[in-house]
Amino acid sequence: MTPTLQVFLIISATLFSIGLLAVLSRRHAIFILIGIEIMLAAANLNFIAFWRFGPQPQPPTGVMIALFSIAIAAAEAAVGLAMVIAVYRHYHTTNVDQLDQLRG
Repeated sequence: MTPTLQVFLIISATLFSIGLLAVLSRRHAIFILIGIEIMLAAANLNFIAFWRFGPQPQPPTGVMIALFSIAIAAAEAAVGLAMVIAVYRHYHTTNVDQLDQLRG
């Protein structure tokens, strides 16, 4: 049985929903970053699926966009983790509800 576009879209929607649930329900910054990464993985899966099931022949634009998105996600994860470490060193917590002193 060959997977169809609908199977990939269902998997992608499930991944995106799990990531959104992690972002909205968690209080620790690390889990929020993990949820964002899961949502980006779902978007990458959509790019690859629409490229794969598009009209033939075509340039690999979906793959290039997914690779660019992976590079952006890696930079976002590095900056996000650096910020979490800096906040943890100052406040000794990663709970985002307790970080109300960061307001201007």
